[in-house]
Amino acid sequence: MNHNSRPRYPPGIGNGRGGGYAQQNPNFQTRPPYHHQQHHNQPHYVPRNAPPQNQHQYQQQQHQQQQQQQQQQQQQQQQQWMMRRPANSADEIEKSAQTPRSAVDSSSEDWKANLKLPPPDTRYMTEDVTATKGNEFEDYFLKRELLMGIYEKGFERPSPIQEESIPIALTGSDILARAKNGTGKTAAFCVPVLEKIDQDNNVIQAVILVPTRELALQTSQVCKELGKHLNVQVMVTTGGTSLKDDIMRLYQPVHLLVGTPGRILDLAKRGICVLKDCSMLVMDEADKLLSPEFQPSLEQLISFLPGNRQILMFSATFPVTVKDFKDRYLQKPYVINLMDELTLKGITQFYAFVEERQKLHCLNTLFSKLQINQSIIFCNSVNRVELLAKKITELGYSCFYIHAKMLQDHRNRVFHDFRNGACRNLVCTDLFTRGIDIQAVNVVINFDFPKNSETYLHRVGRSGRYGHLGLAVNLITFEDRFNLYKIEQELGTEIKQIPPHIDQGIYCR
Repeated sequence: MNHNSRPRYPPGIGNGRGGGYAQQNPNFQTRPPYHHQQHHNQPHYVPRNAPPQNQHQYQQQQHQQQQQQQQQQQQQQQQQWMMRRPANSADEIEKSAQTPRSAVDSSSEDWKANLKLPPPDTRYMTEDVTATKGNEFEDYFLKRELLMGIYEKGFERPSPIQEESIPIALTGSDILARAKNGTGKTAAFCVPVLEKIDQDNNVIQAVILVPTRELALQTSQVCKELGKHLNVQVMVTTGGTSLKDDIMRLYQPVHLLVGTPGRILDLAKRGICVLKDCSMLVMDEADKLLSPEFQPSLEQLISFLPGNRQILMFSATFPVTVKDFKDRYLQKPYVINLMDELTLKGITQFYAFVEERQKLHCLNTLFSKLQINQSIIFCNSVNRVELLAKKITELGYSCFYIHAKMLQDHRNRVFHDFRNGACRNLVCTDLFTRGIDIQAVNVVINFDFPKNSETYLHRVGRSGRYGHLGLAVNLITFEDRFNLYKIEQELGTEIKQIPPHIDQGIYCR
């Protein structure tokens, strides 16, 4: 267990491994050191013309001051010594418990006061993310530099999946975790991965696998933001990008590799991506990674990892393939299931019965009536995505589209611009159902209704992110009616008929 090989400090104290933020940033304000030599060698003067009695009193006073200074010096040296080394014996633990807390508290306040926090999110949040045990990130004894990144990212306290996962992952145990879309799964594995990486050891120590290129870019960005005060080198690699660039990058230090299975396997087979020291493997959207499309590559990739690796699996849905994989590759995994119900509490779901030729008119009506921050509109084929995007633009609404057959550079540009709010509406295939987290999306429209409950769950989960409210509208034709009934039964949810007027309070609070 790598995380236990270094000293543990109280929350907010200690530099962690490899030097701290204060060493790397000269402007960081810490408590000033105690200048022992200056006080020890400084001469003291007695008034030359003082009467004998006053002179004796003055010397006594000076002697008392020296004693007090020596006592303070000893206490401070003892305290600093205890902060820099692990307490290995009962005596040392007892001494550290007696250390005055005033210096600890002031140091803790110093680093927190210098954080550049984003404005607090005051939107309404559902109990999917608020029903916690009341833990704080500092309760997990994380490196101070990592805590700084967590708070500056805007995370105030752990969500339920983070409360369950982070402490278990830090012990080195395998994890099989199931939680709803948009409840903080990414940070649930990124935080322990960043905590356990030794930034002084320039080898690949952790790999995060995801099924899509956009999700790889998003996840690597989260890792970089959370670890911005650490010296952890994060690399993202996916298909559709320059292999030569990836090879050149791997000749430089890389601690954490984020990517899709095919590209990482290709680099491993070439001997460029060396995984013999990689002790952590994270599988995000694990059910998709275990589909026939990815599973052969995934299993080959695991053969390049050491035998004592730790595997963390996260997803919202777990089909039978996950159980088979768990039995073969995970050692006594800790199972987390936060899926008492499948759909997010904050998402209101409606259907509208329409004929195929009425769909565009119905979509136009929705655009004019709904209060849309940003919307994602799903189609079942690439051709329909491009055709619908063209029609929406002709209606006078701003619209982007994205699908798997586009050039990767174009996909990256669309994804980046939509995330940054350059466009209100995005038409896409199921490429965008996996893990994509865009906080401003409050409306999802299924222009083509999905054929299975798993796809439906991931699609509507693009709205109502992190406990916020969202709206899902499904355009249902006569042929879709059986799928609608089946999905309601399998998810244990109710999709209501759309009313003439939709109250903004159910998706815009």
